[in-house]
Amino acid sequence: MSAVRDSLDKAAAALHLRSDKPADAAEGTPVYIDEAAGSDTTGDGSESAPFATAVAALLARGPDVALHTRRPASDAAPSAWQPISASGNKKARKLYEQQVKKREKAATREEEEARRPRDDDEDQRLEAAKAVVLPAVDGGKKIKIRSAIGSRDQQVRVSGWVHRLRSQKGLIFIILRDGTGYLQVVLGGDCAKTYDALTLTLESTIEVVGTIKALPEGKSAPDNHELAADWWRCIGKAPGGDEAFLNRVAEGTEMSKLADSRHLVIRGETASSVLKVRAAVLRAFRAEFDALGLLEVTPPCMVQTQVEGGSTLFKFDYYGQEAYLTQSSQLYLETCLPSLGDVFCVQESFRAEKSHTRRHLSEYTHLEAELGFLTFEDLLAHLEQIICGTLERVLADPASASMIKQLNPDFAFPSRPFRRMDYKEAIKWLNEHSILTDEGKEHVVGDDIAEAAERRMTDALNVPIFLTGFPREIKSFYMKRVPGDEHFTESVDVLMPGVGEIVGGSMRMSDPDELLQAYKNEGIDAKPYHWYTDQRKYGTCEHGGYGLGVERFLAWLTNRYTVREASLYPRWTGRCTP
Repeated sequence: MSAVRDSLDKAAAALHLRSDKPADAAEGTPVYIDEAAGSDTTGDGSESAPFATAVAALLARGPDVALHTRRPASDAAPSAWQPISASGNKKARKLYEQQVKKREKAATREEEEARRPRDDDEDQRLEAAKAVVLPAVDGGKKIKIRSAIGSRDQQVRVSGWVHRLRSQKGLIFIILRDGTGYLQVVLGGDCAKTYDALTLTLESTIEVVGTIKALPEGKSAPDNHELAADWWRCIGKAPGGDEAFLNRVAEGTEMSKLADSRHLVIRGETASSVLKVRAAVLRAFRAEFDALGLLEVTPPCMVQTQVEGGSTLFKFDYYGQEAYLTQSSQLYLETCLPSLGDVFCVQESFRAEKSHTRRHLSEYTHLEAELGFLTFEDLLAHLEQIICGTLERVLADPASASMIKQLNPDFAFPSRPFRRMDYKEAIKWLNEHSILTDEGKEHVVGDDIAEAAERRMTDALNVPIFLTGFPREIKSFYMKRVPGDEHFTESVDVLMPGVGEIVGGSMRMSDPDELLQAYKNEGIDAKPYHWYTDQRKYGTCEHGGYGLGVERFLAWLTNRYTVREASLYPRWTGRCTP
């Protein structure tokens, strides 16, 4: 045990020595991390054997190292090592400090346990508790916790998971969770003397029969009431000790381990609140689309045509033919306009981008819409309405509004109209504010503005932005050119503070000859797209649409650091479990 204590003392001393240094200091021995190819068990921090995570590198090599991560390969540059970002470095060192403190507490607890004499009285009490048997209770209206307020002063039967647990003067207080809400349960008398009561653990499942009573003024509990138990039983006891729930998902646990335990993480109040807000947002989007007269359709996810470029396609064998997971449902939505009118879909999209940014996923929920007989200004007005109208609906619901307030206390409803900024104006703004490209150069017209620069601009302006008029070379083949300025497109990205782009949209080419030339310019064989080209052949119209990333929208609304927190089971480069 003394060896453990010495190791922790050294780690704590190292932390103290560094306390006056900035969190983003890049000094000391280089240590390499690669989330996709590294390993926290076999890695040693070298370029050939990197760690998978920054916190594991710090725990293994100490805080006085310079963390380097691998920059993903792109069309512009090959993969290369680079210092970890300031925000990533700061977060890693915060997690490192938490882990050191956690280990120190565990070592202290082990020492205390080793010194503590065997408690014979406790053993006798547990043995005696096995003889306490509660008589069965019939009746009790079976309810979900969401119905508890309307069931006060009645005998009810409730089942759920033990969310929180504490003992006090012969009473056991439980916060019970069933997914629909939280309910305080009080075990007293013989109910608190059974063996199951004395050994109850967090996340055990129980059934309780009792009466729900409003709490007197001065006391507090969820919904200001509690259930006084007449009878209860343990349905499934969760483990304690090293396998206890809080040891699996403790604060400061390394991120990859939390991803492995995502099935447990979503039981937490924060994670479950984000997912409940997600459900409320999707309901509100559907309601707003319905109010605007758009019809929901369900396009296929298995396709043989591309939308956003071949480099990000997930390929698979489809009965001997090459096929892909869809990048976007847009082309299919366009075919619906003549028969179904304006349409939308909520569908999964897949992008094989080897990107490790906090706003990228390999699988994400794509909310897409296509509208006919409109102008570019009509499209922008529609986007404002669908975003603001959806937010109004979400915030009108007290439950979702309360969760958003807890998750993002500083959320400010966006003012209308959104700021309009032309792409060329954005290039000028970035250069005027000395925000450089990833290669350390000034931006020039034609650049595909990188995520970091775009986010810095958006955060500085701190308002929703319609960034419009992108060069045709960096946008998809089907986007309509700006009349009189053919090198640019009638396109828009909606940028939100803290996240950056949440929507990409444009007007679509309506002329069949222009579309055929666009195929040719991109080196795309037009034959597989005959069904798409026919939309211009058999009657055409000015039309446009967009795709909104639901996880990015939620990350902005709920103030999440990464879009991974806004997905039930997020998938990103190298992660396809659990």
